Amino acid sequence: MAMITLFILVTFAIALIPGIVSLFLIRKAESRAREQVRTAMNASVSRRLGRFYGYPLAPDHQYVEGVGYMFGDLTCRFNARSPYLRCAVNPSGPCKECPYYESIDFK
Repeated sequence: MAMITLFILVTFAIALIPGIVSLFLIRKAESRAREQVRTAMNASVSRRLGRFYGYPLAPDHQYVEGVGYMFGDLTCRFNARSPYLRCAVNPSGPCKECPYYESIDFK
């Protein structure tokens, strides 16, 4: 009788091992994911604050009164008029010597 009880307890313990290991791995992955999200959020905030606290901007960042920062050559027809993209056709740039450049006449 004692042998059967011991066999049942050992079998039960062995059956619990995969669940315990799985729970441990899930918690570790969730912790790692939370840390990565926290790091990304901090990097995003520091990048945005960098504009206001003296960090250097790219040479083609320009401030337009009433609009804010814009990126790229503002005289190009395809400029995205965005602080994040230079151009709708050639987003990564550079604007100099771009084959898609078309000038806009400002009135």
